[in-house]
Amino acid sequence: MGYFDTIHCSYDLGPSFHNRSLQTKSLYKQMMEYWLSPSGELYELDFSGTQSWVLHKEDIYPYERLGWEKNGCHGKVRATNLTREIEVYPAKWDAYYAPYPRIVLTIVEGKLYGQNYTRYVQENERRVH
Repeated sequence: MGYFDTIHCSYDLGPSFHNRSLQTKSLYKQMMEYWLSPSGELYELDFSGTQSWVLHKEDIYPYERLGWEKNGCHGKVRATNLTREIEVYPAKWDAYYAPYPRIVLTIVEGKLYGQNYTRYVQENERRVH
């Protein structure tokens, strides 16, 4: 297990990568969310400040009293100026009969520059994430 970042992919990277949530440990490992646009630009999604903490009624257990609710604020989408290679893989892979796909994306100044398919990892070789 561990921390990973999520990339919501709208760019056509080929089978098993298009219109999916992808995970990576090649970025900051801070459980941040990103979006790869259809034009290949990488954006950071920020949802901080969109929810508020609230205290619920007192007749429940103390650890259940603290909750959250939406406060009407919207998140932010920021363009990134990132330059590095990122190894991504699908967040959910149901095809246990097929090898686990991975791809290395080359991002230059926030824009997808190239992609390189790495070897497919068999299920028994797959690292636990």
